[in-house]
Amino acid sequence: MESTAGQILQFTDLVSTRKCALRIEPEDNSLTLGALLEKHLYRAPIQPLLKESRITQHSADELYAIQDLVYASSDRGLLTHMFHGVVFKDGGRLLGLDDVPANHRTRVAGQDVSIIDVAIDRIDVGYDRNWPGFHKRKWARDEAKYANFVRTSLDREVGSADAEAILQMTGTGDKLRLLEALARTVWNSQFENYSRFIGKKLVYKSGDETIDNIIEGGGAVCSEKVQALKFLTDHYGLTSEYIIAGENAEGPVPVEKLRELLATFDFQFAKRYMRFWQHAALLYDIDGVRVLVDVTNGNIPFVFLRDAAAERILGYRDKIPITARMVESEEDFFYHRVPQDIPENLFFALEGWWPFSDLMQVFENELGLYLSSDYYVTPIPFRTEKEFRRDRQEYLNVFQRAGLESSITDSWTLDSPLGAWFLDAEPEVGARILLARGHLLARLDECDGPGHDSGLVIMKLRN
Repeated sequence: MESTAGQILQFTDLVSTRKCALRIEPEDNSLTLGALLEKHLYRAPIQPLLKESRITQHSADELYAIQDLVYASSDRGLLTHMFHGVVFKDGGRLLGLDDVPANHRTRVAGQDVSIIDVAIDRIDVGYDRNWPGFHKRKWARDEAKYANFVRTSLDREVGSADAEAILQMTGTGDKLRLLEALARTVWNSQFENYSRFIGKKLVYKSGDETIDNIIEGGGAVCSEKVQALKFLTDHYGLTSEYIIAGENAEGPVPVEKLRELLATFDFQFAKRYMRFWQHAALLYDIDGVRVLVDVTNGNIPFVFLRDAAAERILGYRDKIPITARMVESEEDFFYHRVPQDIPENLFFALEGWWPFSDLMQVFENELGLYLSSDYYVTPIPFRTEKEFRRDRQEYLNVFQRAGLESSITDSWTLDSPLGAWFLDAEPEVGARILLARGHLLARLDECDGPGHDSGLVIMKLRN
């Protein structure tokens, strides 16, 4: 909880774990839940609350994000109605909009505090996000920051002399140069998961939050990066659609099965289907010029392919893959155009109500904490010495087959020769990884019971 003594209202989104707290007036104690939501969520005066020190900046950011999980956006980027299926709770008790939530007394820093604690359960919410409106709302909240990110990208990629002319977008060439500059900036950011466990500890980032993380020196995984690029280019009117891809997933895409998985979340025996959305990219239509863009980084090369070259990757016949370097070998990734509800709903689910999507990215998707052209760093969690020895041997077998230099520790440390080389090459990344231990272990305990510890695995990759 973030505040000083007094009357506190706290909102907690149960699946995404987002939480915000703000100081309210004593007379708000008697308000119904519906009135509290209207005043302090739907119409929350975030900037005045900040100026009056009634909310911290972190809670303000979380409150803004929770608004988009509870309310839909209009085409103009304004909040409209509450999503159907949202349920509110106080502990285990359901709260109706006409109910007056209870006050809970506690002490913080030696002072009495009264808390109205409202939990938000969205497990029955549908896929009703208005994505263009959502992006407009996000851009409008911090327009100067995102416009500066775009201008800085152009200055770096094409030079300041050409940047202003490109931003006028008077022709197809300007639009393509803008797209490529932004794509390269996003691609050059780190491929990482460690930021899920430090700082804001976001389980899964939306496009604007990914840009924020890049500005702060971090990065993201493929699906977050494509959303980041689309968030930027949507603002400049560049038409695009999401592409899904997967390792050795030649097609045809099992569209209805993927929709079923997003409705039921029953992933048992579904790996043969889920491999089709292991990866994501974007296809642009710039005044009739089709451009396939992949900004992942990590083990995927920068992809900016036009027209015939893009068609060879996406074509329905004689489709060719893009080769990704895996730990032991190279694998072919096949790219597919699909109805947009599939990637959009997947991203909304990962952001909003896919439980433990942060851990899934690290472990089930085997993306680890950090992946570059030189290094791969991942946790090796365990609850017993026997578990650690078993998993350590599995990694050693992989390294031996691949002929890779490696380091495996039974504690969260970079205290090894390879760890020292990694820390020397990537000092900021190394420091952030060391900070990630506490929250990652807490999330593992939440997911799979208490008692987890973890070491670190470092691999030196072949260029």
